[in-house]
Amino acid sequence: MRKMRIDFAPRGWRRTLYRVHPAALAGCALGLALCVGAALSAYGMLEQRRAHELRLRQLNRQQASQQAQAPAAAKVAIPESQARAVNAAVLQLNLPWRELQEAVGEGTPANIALLALEPDPRKQVLKISAEAKNADDMIAYIEQLKEQEFFSGAALVRHEIYEADANRPLRFQVEAQWVAR
Repeated sequence: MRKMRIDFAPRGWRRTLYRVHPAALAGCALGLALCVGAALSAYGMLEQRRAHELRLRQLNRQQASQQAQAPAAAKVAIPESQARAVNAAVLQLNLPWRELQEAVGEGTPANIALLALEPDPRKQVLKISAEAKNADDMIAYIEQLKEQEFFSGAALVRHEIYEADANRPLRFQVEAQWVAR
C-alpha cells in the first residue's frame, strides 16, 4: 500500500519549510551567499572608482596650478633687419644649387671662361660673369643658355673688352632666369 500523508495543520511558513526538500534549501542558501558576495564585490569596485576619481581630480588641480604658476611663453619680437637676414639665409639655403651648376655646366662650351655665378633667389635669376675671345662666342653662349631646360630665358646685361689683358678678352654678364620646380 501507498504511503498517505495526512496533515491537518494550518498552513504557514513552518509547515512550508518542513516540506521543502533539503537540496532546495541548500540551493537557496548558495544563491543567497552568491548575491551577498556580488553585492560586496560591487561595493568594493564602487569605492575603488570613487578613489580613482578623487585622485584624478587632485591631479587635475595640481596640473592647473602648475600651469598657472608657469610663466606663459612670451612672444619674442624679432627686429625687422634680423627677420630679413634670416629669410635671406633660408632662401640662400633652399637654392637648387645642383640643378644650377648642371645647367650652366651643360650650356658652357670650352671657349667660354666662367668667372662668377651669383644667384638671386628672390627673383630666381642667376647672374653669370664670363669671358669670351670674341662677340660671336659670347652670343653663341647666350643662345645655348636659352636652350637649357632649366632656364626660362637668358639676356646679356653688359659687356666690355678687358684692356688689361694682352689677349683683350670680352668680359660679359648674363642674367638667366631659372624655372622653379
